[in-house]
Amino acid sequence: MTTHIKSSFLLLCLSASLALHSQSARQIYIDTYDVVAMREMKAHKIPASITLAQGILESGNGQSKLATKANNHFGIKCHDWKGAKVYHDDDRKNECFRKYKKADESYRDHSTFLNTRSRYAFLFDLKEDDYKGWARGLQKAGYATSKTYGKLLIRIIEENDLQQFDEKVLKGTEDWLSGTVVMVNANNLKYIQLDEDQSLEDIAQEFDLKLDKILDYNDLDWDDKIAANSKIYIQPKKTKGPVKTYVVKSGDTMHGISQEMGIKLSSLYGRNKMRVGEQPKAVRALLLRGNKK
Repeated sequence: MTTHIKSSFLLLCLSASLALHSQSARQIYIDTYDVVAMREMKAHKIPASITLAQGILESGNGQSKLATKANNHFGIKCHDWKGAKVYHDDDRKNECFRKYKKADESYRDHSTFLNTRSRYAFLFDLKEDDYKGWARGLQKAGYATSKTYGKLLIRIIEENDLQQFDEKVLKGTEDWLSGTVVMVNANNLKYIQLDEDQSLEDIAQEFDLKLDKILDYNDLDWDDKIAANSKIYIQPKKTKGPVKTYVVKSGDTMHGISQEMGIKLSSLYGRNKMRVGEQPKAVRALLLRGNKK
């Protein structure tokens, strides 16, 4: 094999290897954020295919410096941003970009950004599965300076069949909400175990609930700190427990018992003639049904 042929062969292998790596990175990105994009579509009416395509394009399959250092997947600059910031060369040198604690926050802020800027308002008149209209509209509205921005988004969507995620949301079955396992307690109430990287805002968004409802269901205040693996109800607790009494163990609190047994905290206090804020003593039996005389 001549030197020229060897060089051409090596170049071809390298190109194939890079293309394969890029495809692999892209599929990993899609598998990681497809549910996040669908949740945003459900909440904000932005096609999941568009959100994913923009994330892929703007973040380089999640591998750009902005994505890895600042969790910024959509290249959103600071503008009126009050949160953390990073500086990065873009159209101009050392421009200000938004920084997030995790990628999900970037996705949520992307939806808010499009929803609150008047120049994007016309896009929300389009059908939710009109990804071509959205792609061309984003270019027209000036989301990016590239003159082929719309075409690039459409190509990414069609090459990776991203429109399937729009269809899943519009079917309304919500079988795609597989990120959080819903369990049922002894009082026949639905709850989830809070993961370390989840917030109550994440839960509210995932189950299409307002945050104040989640707080109310779980007898929580806005500034309460919630430990990982806590039981979080996604429906109101009941005024009665699943059994008549609960024997208090060392370290138990009224709120903890309320969460464990699925009984409203106010009902637990009321049934046992206790003052709000008072804590139970170990070995004492608390009434979950009936009232203390």
